Amino acid sequence: MTRTVSQLRPTRASDLEECDDTRLLEMVQSLPRGSGLRELACEALVLRYQPLVRSCVQPFRNSPESSEELMQVGYVGLLKAINNFDPAVGNTLAGYAQPCVSGEIRRHFRDKRWHVHVKRTLQELRLQLRNAGGDLTHALGRVPTDAELAQHIGVTVEDVIEARRADLAFRASSLDSPAALDSGSITVGDLLGADDPQLDHVLDMQAVWTHWDDLPDRLQQILLMRFYGNMTQAEIGAHLGISQMHVSRLLAEALAYLRERVAGSPRLTA
Repeated sequence: MTRTVSQLRPTRASDLEECDDTRLLEMVQSLPRGSGLRELACEALVLRYQPLVRSCVQPFRNSPESSEELMQVGYVGLLKAINNFDPAVGNTLAGYAQPCVSGEIRRHFRDKRWHVHVKRTLQELRLQLRNAGGDLTHALGRVPTDAELAQHIGVTVEDVIEARRADLAFRASSLDSPAALDSGSITVGDLLGADDPQLDHVLDMQAVWTHWDDLPDRLQQILLMRFYGNMTQAEIGAHLGISQMHVSRLLAEALAYLRERVAGSPRLTA
């Protein structure tokens, strides 16, 4: 006499080995979350399709990620497939799960590993180059050229070069890491960047603009004509109808005020 699953009262996933995919999927999708039977059915499907996950991880065997970590990512895709698969569509669970698992692994690389945004096509080409490089090195007995790699994959040499550049964005190096094995205490950060000579100027100008409105309109006008209009004192005097000496005195007064204002609390006399 054939007994149903409920009559068997399974206590572990192996008790459901005789159930086909359709029956296990029915239990997963119909029973409430937290149900012991649902969890066992889900576990039975995961164990059944473990080889499929492993086959999806295989193309990424040369990546910096460990196979164990990628297997865990693949199981996430498999669980999504188990929960979303509809047997009524006429496809098999294996056929539906394979792209789900592969897609989850690719998303992992795209979203979690890349420190700089790189187009998905370049990410995929980078992996192709890794695999093709090993195959061609074995076949040719030497490291293949970019032209040979491009011909083998079916892309242009420019694509290969761009993918190599994208490879630099895959893993960021710490600025505190040694610049070279024999560099002593010199780090990568010591060799990158320098003090911007214009930085002090920018800070000074920011301080000036903070107190700019404290100046009378006439002094503002003279400063703008002198330092932004590149006008001489004589030209400013002619434009305002005052002497060059008067312009010189007003400029000195305005500059002294701003200089002291930034450093302390002066009083403007004119």
